[in-house]
Amino acid sequence: MEGSENGRHVAAPGRAGSLAGYFLLTYAVTWSCFIPVAAGVLRATTLPGYALLLVGTFAPSLVAVLLTWSREGVAGIRALLRGVVQWQVAGRWYLFAASYIAVVKSAVALLHRAVLGAWPRFGTEPLYLIPLAIAMSTPVQAGEEIGWRGYALPRMAARMGLRAASVVLGIIWACWHLPLFFVPEADTYQQSFTVYALQVTALSVAIAWLYGNTKKSLLLPMLLHAAANNSKDIVPSALTVGAGTFGLVASPVAWMTVGLLWMCAAYFLVRMPKLET
Repeated sequence: MEGSENGRHVAAPGRAGSLAGYFLLTYAVTWSCFIPVAAGVLRATTLPGYALLLVGTFAPSLVAVLLTWSREGVAGIRALLRGVVQWQVAGRWYLFAASYIAVVKSAVALLHRAVLGAWPRFGTEPLYLIPLAIAMSTPVQAGEEIGWRGYALPRMAARMGLRAASVVLGIIWACWHLPLFFVPEADTYQQSFTVYALQVTALSVAIAWLYGNTKKSLLLPMLLHAAANNSKDIVPSALTVGAGTFGLVASPVAWMTVGLLWMCAAYFLVRMPKLET
């Protein structure tokens, strides 16, 4: 439905603005920030380089807010941001969001031991720091999630359903990271982008399932996103010496992670809820 609030037009999620325009503008802003660092014009360790990477990382949400404001005004922005404070959901969803990737990685370690007869390489960061890192970085994920899950996902779901939208958005989300595979300071440097994209797309399905089951909360996807970033290296997937961005060479841990994530994603796709309009 379409309506109005305080005299301002509020469009239905499925028709508010051009999704293609949103993605093109988001890529343009992000890649304009990422590519100078990837090309070595600026280093990520310098203040200008770090600032560019930060702006590029926040571009999905900055563009979403700009487009929403231009079409729907302040009322639209309030509606877009409402999910960030949508915290009143069952505790099991918080547990899932915070522990999903840690459980997957722990299962990968056991599978590696069973199949290859040896434990994989484990991360060196103290485990007790992970919850603190997740808590601190969850608000930062608003820089992406307001855009990807707050703006794009419901509009895509209105057109193609949440199942298909979760996969298509995952591919778009993964490709958005591509310049970071050429930044020497990034942990994706010279790793397999194809393997990474498979992992991220499967994660996108999990986030969409969580989003649909938590009344369109953005806080829970932000928590899962933060937990993924900060617990993935409990059992690192990256090769210590990268084999190339566009190849398929990756560690056994990386391939096992892909397999387990997609096993879970298959379940989530089958059980994917319908979004309420």
